[in-house]
Amino acid sequence: MEYYRPQHLKRVLQLLGGGKGKAKLIAGGTNVIPDLRGKTIQPDALIDLSHLKSLSYIKEGNKSIRLGALTTIAQMASSKVIKNYAPILSEAAQQLGNPLVRNRATIGGNLSDASPAADTAPPLLALDARIITENATNNKKAIPIDQFFKGPNQTVLKRDEMIKEIIVPKWTSPHIKTAYIKLGLRNSMSISVISMALWIDVEEMFCKQIRIGLGAVAPTPIRALKTEEMVTGKEITPDLIEACGSELKKEVRPITDIRASAEYRREMASVLFKRLIERVTFEQRE
Repeated sequence: MEYYRPQHLKRVLQLLGGGKGKAKLIAGGTNVIPDLRGKTIQPDALIDLSHLKSLSYIKEGNKSIRLGALTTIAQMASSKVIKNYAPILSEAAQQLGNPLVRNRATIGGNLSDASPAADTAPPLLALDARIITENATNNKKAIPIDQFFKGPNQTVLKRDEMIKEIIVPKWTSPHIKTAYIKLGLRNSMSISVISMALWIDVEEMFCKQIRIGLGAVAPTPIRALKTEEMVTGKEITPDLIEACGSELKKEVRPITDIRASAEYRREMASVLFKRLIERVTFEQRE
């Protein structure tokens, strides 16, 4: 296996597009190193991104927040900008791994690994984020995050492409409420049994718009589109919440693994949804 440690993004993209076979990018290494040790990946080349400091940033614009692909989870967890405008992303970052992992793991790595249980994916789905990619010919794409994941550990990224940044819209309406929850087998350092992020524009118990992002309940992180459709344009009532919880159980496609059964995940998807929407609508009443 060849090892490269380029100093500039242009060189990284050249290596990716230069016919090096199965090249693998590595930044924090929190996913790649265990995969190498377990021989679940066997790349021909390893491209180390640790010197590309230009891709580590959190920039606030008038309408959006831009996150460089090499921004660490710890930086996101402590960012006042993210806490103010995307609190569910901050909450997810604070619950990812342990301090050592958060100091090394990057947002780009967490997304490109494409684990169905990726912690940052549900809040970014709920926030309607976009992923900006680039290749050696300077071809840039803006991919809606709900179109980014193809399957377990599979994305739409081509061999010569990499994530450059993530764009998160800023939502400043006082009627927008968000909530996030992660269920694991222990209180810290756990992989999600199920995680859920909720974004809702609600006024006087009337839902104008809603987005629900889920992790670990399908082959990829998903949006609960059918459940969202049931809520949008309606007054939120106990009967509606109950009906949506039942619909959500049908919409998810969980598996049984060492952490939980498919039946448990399906049931908890309904339970957690009810908790989150009741939490944000209670805030609305306040």
